[in-house]
Amino acid sequence: MDSCKYYLAIDIGASSGRHILAHLEEGRMVLEEVHRFPNGMVEKDGEHVWDVDELFRQIKLGLKKCAQLGKIPVSVGVDTWGVDFVLLDGDGARIGNAVAYRDGRTRGMDEEVYKIIPEDELYARTGIQKAIFNTIYQLMALKVKKPEHLEKAHTMLLMPDYFHYMLSGVAATEYTEATTGQLVSPQTKDWDMELIERLGYPKRIFQRMVTPGTVLGDLTAEVQAEVGFNCKVVEPATHDTGSAVIAVPTDSDDALYISSGTWSLMGTELMEANCSPESKLNNLTNEGGYDYRFRYLKNIMGLWMIQSVKKEIGGDLGFGEICGMASRCSIPSIVDCNDDRFLAPENMTEEVQAACRESGQQVPEGLAEVASVIYNSLAQCYAKTIRQIEGITGKKYDKIHIVGGGSNAEYLNRLTAAATGVPVYAGPTEATAIGNIAAQMMTAGELTDLKAARACVFASFPIDQYQP
Repeated sequence: MDSCKYYLAIDIGASSGRHILAHLEEGRMVLEEVHRFPNGMVEKDGEHVWDVDELFRQIKLGLKKCAQLGKIPVSVGVDTWGVDFVLLDGDGARIGNAVAYRDGRTRGMDEEVYKIIPEDELYARTGIQKAIFNTIYQLMALKVKKPEHLEKAHTMLLMPDYFHYMLSGVAATEYTEATTGQLVSPQTKDWDMELIERLGYPKRIFQRMVTPGTVLGDLTAEVQAEVGFNCKVVEPATHDTGSAVIAVPTDSDDALYISSGTWSLMGTELMEANCSPESKLNNLTNEGGYDYRFRYLKNIMGLWMIQSVKKEIGGDLGFGEICGMASRCSIPSIVDCNDDRFLAPENMTEEVQAACRESGQQVPEGLAEVASVIYNSLAQCYAKTIRQIEGITGKKYDKIHIVGGGSNAEYLNRLTAAATGVPVYAGPTEATAIGNIAAQMMTAGELTDLKAARACVFASFPIDQYQP
């Protein structure tokens, strides 16, 4: 049996999930991917939903693989995307589907919420930018369209909370994930029960709030019997961006980062939330982070646009090849990446072409040109966002850290450095899993604090530099 102390991050994104084992060797973090599995929205009962039963089966499958390797983790933690949830009745049975954020059920629900609480007051209260799929609007969709579900519900668990509950039998809500849904107070760092009451949501469904580093307990007897071992279930920052930001390899409190994946989350860390009208006007958000820091950032459509185009016309080509093809194009057209039209179009390629046509710009033809328009548009969007953040915080940022899967998009990194006029430091690519593991290692005392965790990340993984 291996004598190393292993920690397991289960990082589930919108298109795939992975189990990453990690241990420390001479102060450096060593990663090993033990299991990877697909994810994606499926259609069921006329809704876009997540297949949570299949996801949990895959979670257990990855745990079994650790046992087969003889590498038993001391703890495990799950992170996922934000806002989506599962409802349970009094017996712990699921009510309805685990509806996905791209489902259309929230259409018009913002208006329903604003009848009760004006939009400006909501932002001043939560500091969270409006996204039509936030938990607050999803619950309103249930209240309006399926009130019987809310009446039956005893417990609401956000996605990673649900998987932790299935692993440990303990129901709790992790703070960083909860903040994304627009129902948490940045002052009390807990559910805003007054707001929840005003909206008419049942208070009983909201679970106790815990922070990254909380030990939920052991694996249930049932899971232990199935996977062949026991370990602790430890809360990481369960929102994937919350974990990714832990892994930004900086020694400064004033770093600017882009967590680049399906979404690009661009921002900085603040010690206090900025819920000002100016902040709202610029559509910046204050998501909860590790150590009660705030991730002050903007959600940018990100590589979802490229992922969609790859699916439509890229076939077997890898993202690196698409990047290379795009870099050889010189099409000048730019689209607004944050336009809602790119959220879930029937066809992304045609949508980008239509946006160029409507704005009187050159219409891209073929994969290389469409990709070039997307990458250049993203870089321009990053440049605009940096100016907004600098304007509000009154700080100048002298570098950008890009972490996550998108950090290996070399062409985009070069464009970003050129568009922003600031050096770009790219890596690590597995930032979310690394941040998840770092939180577990801090809980175990192997890393002393966030500063030590980030120094460890810097020492452990290659970081590429791009000059403007």
